[in-house]
Amino acid sequence: MTHTKEQPNIGWIDMLRVIACLLVVFSHSCDPFVAHFDANREMFVTGVMYGSLVRPCVPLFAMITAVLLLPVKPTATLGPFYKKRIGRIIVPLVFWSIALPLMAYCYFTTFHPDTANPQLSVDDYTATTLLQRLYSFVFNFNFDTTPLWYLYMLIGLYFIMPIISSWLTQASQKDIKTVLCLWGVTLFIPYIKMVAPILGYSGNYGHMGLLGECDWNVYGTFYYISGFVGYLILAYYLKTYPLNWSWKKMSAICLPMFVIGYAITSVGYIITNEYFPGNYAYLEILWYFTGINVFMMTFPVFVAVQKLNIRPRKWLSKAAKLTFGIYLCHFTFTFFSYDLYDTPTLPYTIRILLATMTTTAISASIVWVMSKWRITKKLVR
Repeated sequence: MTHTKEQPNIGWIDMLRVIACLLVVFSHSCDPFVAHFDANREMFVTGVMYGSLVRPCVPLFAMITAVLLLPVKPTATLGPFYKKRIGRIIVPLVFWSIALPLMAYCYFTTFHPDTANPQLSVDDYTATTLLQRLYSFVFNFNFDTTPLWYLYMLIGLYFIMPIISSWLTQASQKDIKTVLCLWGVTLFIPYIKMVAPILGYSGNYGHMGLLGECDWNVYGTFYYISGFVGYLILAYYLKTYPLNWSWKKMSAICLPMFVIGYAITSVGYIITNEYFPGNYAYLEILWYFTGINVFMMTFPVFVAVQKLNIRPRKWLSKAAKLTFGIYLCHFTFTFFSYDLYDTPTLPYTIRILLATMTTTAISASIVWVMSKWRITKKLVR
């Protein structure tokens, strides 16, 4: 997601923002079900199957940012761009890094200390842990502020955007394709890390990094061409050179691509849990936003919505403007929604859907109210 006050409305981008936001909320509504693991196998599998379906959410936000901001308009210095973009991120980041832990603490200790959410523990919500969380955001996000990891990463993308922008405006279509192919190779690296130990790789001095990575160097061969920067370049490419595919061709390519990517993501997650129980590092590989399987799901969604070429609509634009704020504040309300519908009379699928709708409705209402006041508007827009 990105702030785009000065940008003209683009209908299909507004639609993509709304879709991506709903997918994020849906994903976090699935997490408590996934967290049951073997304690409740049916809940775990249900959460994995639905949670895997919505993994394109964050890559879509990164691609939206690229469509709206690349190429960066040239200026005499980088300062104005950084001040404008990063400045808008810092204030909401600080505010919600403090507000979310306070909200979670109040909910868990005052309103619902007997929560059934397996992600939460009474030991996690004490006055001491709260105090630590109120200042530790200067180092990184914490559990209560989990979605804010994206803002830290987004600042990094803002740092690099003016730099790659200069190259993008001069590069040929073939050159951009070459870089995207190199980036495509990096999408397989997480799986190489899984396979390498099985094939006998034991790392260097206990460090299991690949291709030059070690305790004294985290910058391996593909470090500088990997990560979310690839989604920025891909979105720029698709905006500059839109796919001139018929719906028949797009369906023939994108539908199987999405299905295969989803199968790898969901079934792979379940199988990995079977062979590596409790190994969260391996489990997360299947859900990496920069893994080949999630890319295979993201690309079809992006190009399909782009091809729709939706005209700007007032209601859609208003909904899209709420997405940044919803993303920032929704996480605590997923706890409330999980507890609200924690009853055996409701099927797990219905509970996830109701939790998503409830969390979205509460968050959107709060963001709408905050957007009406000049002081709080900067915290959600």
